[in-house]
Amino acid sequence: MALPTDILLTYGYLLIFVWVLVEQLGIPLPSVPVLLAAGALSAQRQISFPAALAVAVAAALSADSVWFFIGRTQGHRVLRLLCRLSLEPTTCVRRTQDSFGRRRGTMLMFAKFVPGLSTLAPPVAGQNGMRYGTFLLYDCIGSSFWVVATMACGRFFGDLLKRNPGLLNWVGRFSGALLILGVVAFFIGRLIRRRMVLNELAASRLEPEELKQQLDAGEPVYIIDLRHPLELVPDPFTLPGAVHFSPDALTTRHQEIPRDRDVVLYCTCPSEATSAKVALQLHKLGVERVRPLRGGFDEWKRLGYPMDAIPPFKTLVPAIEPAG
Repeated sequence: MALPTDILLTYGYLLIFVWVLVEQLGIPLPSVPVLLAAGALSAQRQISFPAALAVAVAAALSADSVWFFIGRTQGHRVLRLLCRLSLEPTTCVRRTQDSFGRRRGTMLMFAKFVPGLSTLAPPVAGQNGMRYGTFLLYDCIGSSFWVVATMACGRFFGDLLKRNPGLLNWVGRFSGALLILGVVAFFIGRLIRRRMVLNELAASRLEPEELKQQLDAGEPVYIIDLRHPLELVPDPFTLPGAVHFSPDALTTRHQEIPRDRDVVLYCTCPSEATSAKVALQLHKLGVERVRPLRGGFDEWKRLGYPMDAIPPFKTLVPAIEPAG
């Protein structure tokens, strides 16, 4: 399957603009293969390097400006949406906000080189009240660095093609397949990173005995009860000091969860399925010290460890009048 070099040559600048624009708007369609191809063709003088650079930077600035103004008007809502759609679980709103608070312009200049951060940085800048002119300056510098670096790699490859014309025919024949393989590798890489985070969460499961020791020692631990309300009816008890959270309410209540201590999640699902899913969501929202409780509520109860009665059910227990 040959990538139609004629199509790239005929619609090259339009293709570069649309592809970069789409990726920077948040759709996970990598534009790096297209920029590499543009750099390679510029070595053959079939595409102008400065023109391709200008088109790509214009596309990036257009998309980033849209996100900047959406972030200024919509704030946390759009950031939560972007975080939910992101395939990169280690990139989160809070981490982006922390980086912006410390470095601001520097973060914008290098955001394009960090997966996920490229889309999150502009709305965070808008939300934090950065002046649009200042944002545009730093974003233009960062976008230019990113496009130049990517196209320069393609230009180097294009120079090799000039020295070996036979290689050009081979690339023309298989470049379509190479482009598809590049896109597939992009998605596979992100899925692998996602799986690695899940494996880390599984390895970080907290043993009930360890949690009991922490509580006895008075260590600050934030415990979240993820059980459905109907599960509380037959067992109207919770772990000591636990806070009940609905998994669906995490996006609106995650600011209540402290970031300076261990956050322990428990449910009654086999293999802590709900806890693992919620832990992944919390990672995206910037809560990194998350540990699912092995065995959940059932294991804690089986071991006979202390529990607190849930307040609404306490009123069902009749008070005992003192004698005499």
